[in-house]
Amino acid sequence: MLDRFRSLSLIEGGSLLILLFIAMPLKYYLDVKMVVPIIGTIHGLLFLSYMVMSLIVSHQRHWSILKWLMVFFAGVFPFACFLLDRMLKRESATAV
Repeated sequence: MLDRFRSLSLIEGGSLLILLFIAMPLKYYLDVKMVVPIIGTIHGLLFLSYMVMSLIVSHQRHWSILKWLMVFFAGVFPFACFLLDRMLKRESATAV
């Protein structure tokens, strides 16, 4: 389950980067308004899935609330998904 969460984390983080650095500039600089609702909806669904899966994994792995909050904020801040993936990869390697 942790490996699936790592994959979802990277996909969700990628959707945030696409929204912020591709869709938003297209909307405000090139007046392409239809991209943001599409990418925004996809990102929103991925973010909700990320939050639900983070709660499930946190209960399975017995994470502290502080660790879960770090995981939560990794879904909010751009590029933090890559740091989270590195942390979870180490945790996955020690669990085997």
